[in-house]
Amino acid sequence: MSKKLYVGNLSYSVDNRELESLFAAHGSVSSANVITDRDTGRSKGFGFVEMGNDQEAKMAISALHGKDIDGRSLTVNEARPREERSGGFGGGGFGGGRRF
Repeated sequence: MSKKLYVGNLSYSVDNRELESLFAAHGSVSSANVITDRDTGRSKGFGFVEMGNDQEAKMAISALHGKDIDGRSLTVNEARPREERSGGFGGGGFGGGRRF
């Protein structure tokens, strides 16, 4: 079963391909995704990597957490499950919480 990892403190120049190659040295990578700003397309400095199994994920965490890449110390750990977000505009509707 695959294991999703959070990768933080990435250099803004790192792209998906570079992220994948960094982790591929430690096992099979199912996906590598640098998170980008929706409007500008610029990296937000973090991403997610999906490793082939738990053992490979643990090896990657052990090898890469704290490692200096492009002058930045990486944060690598198991990704937490995505929290469900409520839809709408901040949960208050259009009126900013006011009743009409």
